[in-house]
Amino acid sequence: MKEVNLKSLAITVVIGLIIWFIPVPEGVKPNAWHLLAIFAATIIGIILKAAPMGSMAMIGMTVCAATQVLAPGDPTQSIKNALSGFGNSTIWLIGLAFFIARGFIKTGLGTRLAYNFIRMFGKSSLGLAFGLNTADLILAPAIPSNTARAGGVIFPIMKSIAVNMGSTPENVESHRKIGSFLTLSSYNANMITSVMFLTATASNPMAQKFAKDLGITITWGSWFMAAVIPGLACFILAPLFLYKFYAPELKKTPDAPRLAAEKLKEMGPVTRQEWLMVATFIILLVLWIFGNLIAVDATTGALIGLSILLLCGVLTWDDVKSEKGAWDTIVWFSSLVMMGSYLNSLGFIGWFGNLVGAKMSTFSWQLAFPIIILVYSYCHYLFASATAQAAAMYSVFLAVGISVGVPGTMLAIFLGACATLMGSLTHYGHGPAPIFFGSTYVDMKDWWKHGFFISVLFLLIWFVIGGLWWKVIGLW
Repeated sequence: MKEVNLKSLAITVVIGLIIWFIPVPEGVKPNAWHLLAIFAATIIGIILKAAPMGSMAMIGMTVCAATQVLAPGDPTQSIKNALSGFGNSTIWLIGLAFFIARGFIKTGLGTRLAYNFIRMFGKSSLGLAFGLNTADLILAPAIPSNTARAGGVIFPIMKSIAVNMGSTPENVESHRKIGSFLTLSSYNANMITSVMFLTATASNPMAQKFAKDLGITITWGSWFMAAVIPGLACFILAPLFLYKFYAPELKKTPDAPRLAAEKLKEMGPVTRQEWLMVATFIILLVLWIFGNLIAVDATTGALIGLSILLLCGVLTWDDVKSEKGAWDTIVWFSSLVMMGSYLNSLGFIGWFGNLVGAKMSTFSWQLAFPIIILVYSYCHYLFASATAQAAAMYSVFLAVGISVGVPGTMLAIFLGACATLMGSLTHYGHGPAPIFFGSTYVDMKDWWKHGFFISVLFLLIWFVIGGLWWKVIGLW
């Protein structure tokens, strides 16, 4: 399969050039406008799949350095600025967490957890859904790639259970027996668990970094405190919603706990490597939750966790070198964050925020807040990943909200969550979507229809239950 789509690449270049040569608006620095052209072209190239995300990000970073938009007239400083994203601690937090996640998969601890929850809760199809979802919830804080959690742990087990219950991908008539229900439940649970923890998906730390650029500090603990109540409400209500409106034909699954028990028996007792992984996981959670109190940065905590795994032999350096997803994320994440940060520091984000904010200046923040969230959320139909949407739109929407008086931390975390929660909308809306959709248990029409209703459910929960909770903890 070709990595470069020449037609999409040509469209990307043309759009970038059009923006570049548009007369620079009054109040905007010329190099900030030209950086916007490069940034927009990079994002469009990612959306159109002109080339892999890492390739597009590298090209964007190269053009930034070559055109000297980051430091006009100073080629040495320009390349330093273009590479500055690689020195961002947040980016390395994500990369390190990918490496740590490899330990869950390599030791089999993630699979063991999932089968244990199925053994406990799996006597009904609804119980099976909650068992799989609970395993995802437990793994989420330490596995920052929700695609890795879905593809490496949850999906294979979900499909195995569905097949053993007589719901096979090949037999379309059997899909609604249980496979369709478990597919949508597991996928949407993955979206929910991904927004409950700062380290559960790559777009969360990107939002954290952009929020910090606008003067809003979000820690692992403050993100969790804001997201835990609306997140748990979504976690409980989403499977119940699907069970009501997309019900499985098979309600009772008495054989599932037995199958899980057999798999666990095959795995044997918990190994020394798994116990070391459990201990490291607990240490990581303590460092991430209480890092502010003990003066340990989240990235430092991740370094400590990885070092423990390497010293104990749970992971080898070859494991670290071969973790392609981590190195890929570090490259494209560094490039997009660098461009987003310089759009802010060169004044473009502030200018645009004030421009749009002036149009909304007659609105109260209580009216502007839902408008900003709804527009941002349903723009996700245009995106195939939360990170692409966050990179393209997050800073602008946050700046607009701040300019009209929306409480900054509340808006920053809600916007950060929306890019992932709205992955429910389409079969391409987030990294795990193609994995679950590819099972063929759910056709596109049902995916889009139920995805829209679930997105409405998510937003209602975050506005109502989240809003009340944020009032209690003082976010507004």
